Amino acid sequence: MDLLKSLAVAASGLKGQAGRMRVIAENLANADSSPDRAGVDPYRRKIVTFQGKLDRELDAKVVELGRVSRDRSDFKTKYDPGHPAADASGQVRMPNVNSLIETMDMREAQRSYEANLNVISSTRRMIQRTIDILRA
Repeated sequence: MDLLKSLAVAASGLKGQAGRMRVIAENLANADSSPDRAGVDPYRRKIVTFQGKLDRELDAKVVELGRVSRDRSDFKTKYDPGHPAADASGQVRMPNVNSLIETMDMREAQRSYEANLNVISSTRRMIQRTIDILRA
């Protein structure tokens, strides 16, 4: 039964990190976007949270993708007086997305995803070896 728990916990980690990577990809895709007119807010970076949940069927604590919230940090500004979203001083508000931070977050999510995948692979090998021993 413990092997099933480890599979469930690792699978929940895979699902959570996949969701995190989707949000990071969305942030990166919108990093250079700008509003189409003045007075409209640009894209605001999204932040993923995780929460633990007890899986009563397996009696194991698993992870779930929690609430996706908006980063409340200030927008960047860029001087572009010809832009349709420029204010009176020629400044355009740009998304509060830092591509370097998003890239590092993506690498961390990828490593966590790979670690969970390795747990699943190892557990499957252990289950297969157990079955082989029982057959012999």
